[in-house]
Amino acid sequence: MPENEIDETTPVPTRRVCGTMPVHRRLLTENASYALARDAVENTAFAFETGLETSARAGVTVIPVVVHVVHRTPEQNIGDAQIASQIEVLNRDYRMLNPDISKVPEVWQPLTADCRIEFALATEDPFGAPTDGITRTETASDLFRTDDGVKFAASGGHDAWPADRYLNLWVAPRIEDPDPTLGEILGYAQFPGGPPETDGVVIGHRFFGTTGTAQAPFDLGRTATHEVGHWLNLFHIWGDDGQGCSGTDFVADTPNAGGPNFGTPTFPHVTCNNAPDGDMFVNYMDYTDDIAMFMFTQGQAARIDATLEGARSSFLKP
Repeated sequence: MPENEIDETTPVPTRRVCGTMPVHRRLLTENASYALARDAVENTAFAFETGLETSARAGVTVIPVVVHVVHRTPEQNIGDAQIASQIEVLNRDYRMLNPDISKVPEVWQPLTADCRIEFALATEDPFGAPTDGITRTETASDLFRTDDGVKFAASGGHDAWPADRYLNLWVAPRIEDPDPTLGEILGYAQFPGGPPETDGVVIGHRFFGTTGTAQAPFDLGRTATHEVGHWLNLFHIWGDDGQGCSGTDFVADTPNAGGPNFGTPTFPHVTCNNAPDGDMFVNYMDYTDDIAMFMFTQGQAARIDATLEGARSSFLKP
């Protein structure tokens, strides 16, 4: 089989792997303006987290979404129903309407948050013409890297729609990082402050939505919930410091954790002297299976408020 062709029976990864932080670090080295923009984004986030600023955002913010389906095989050209199922999951999770919110351990129930965001497939394209919010692009490759090739028509993908008007979601055949040790990546996002032409979220088709080609244990749409969290400026809850206890996600109400949690842990899972409650592995920004993540916190919602009233304020209606 050629290197760029993937057998549809290729096993699903047993552990969640997200490519957002490698992309973030690459942009920091490649783009001086990105580092400056990130400083400004984090300054705004700090003000909201510490109460120096409070949200003036009224009601629920609706974010128009365009889904760019990039496919080589008919199976990878996922159907409208699979796309609709993903939008439904995003809306439940970000509004705290997911039925499994009841599975959050009692000690963290008071911290759960309605982020007051909803997502809707775009009804108007960048030129003002009617659209169903879905583009479909046949490509010659089954494999895209985290170098953003899927985001450009010239490299077999699809160009982004204006990032100040749409959340661009690319659905790819398969995603890998240039680092071969990471293997297949479920998805990755670009934090606020990056280049507009690459702004958005990329997800493998087998980890998108709840029907069609979605495969367990990543078939409940939570990969998009996680990656859109990065797009809204949320970090992983363990702070991306390897297995140490010195990292931070800059959110006070997510306990410090020794590293990512995988699979379906049992409460409590104690690391970093965070007894008795341990790691908040039920948080969408950990690495657990879809069936084991249920919540955002009030602190994370404050960071999202900061993003929507700062770097992504173009999504607020006048």
